[in-house]
Amino acid sequence: MYTFTPSGVCAKQIRFNITDGRIHDLKFEGGCPGSLTAITRLLEGQEIDTVIQSLKGLPCGKKNTSCPDQLALVLSDIASGNGDKHKQGPGLAGVMRGLSPF
Repeated sequence: MYTFTPSGVCAKQIRFNITDGRIHDLKFEGGCPGSLTAITRLLEGQEIDTVIQSLKGLPCGKKNTSCPDQLALVLSDIASGNGDKHKQGPGLAGVMRGLSPF
């Protein structure tokens, strides 16, 4: 799972998975619920390069960026090989299981 905190937009967090170069389980926290729900449904299973090309540079109103543009930015970062900083860890339960001597 990748987690990204966008800036300059209404969404507070973007979460998603990438499998075989395709986006899955996309979720926006905050933002415009109708539009972002539609975007998550339309992008499910799409190749990340296609998503980047489609969404990069889209403004929102008078803002120079948008929630879709912020998604394109993080996907570009991942496609460039810098995705590790956006990966979500296993959480406390996963860490505790890893420490178990059994």
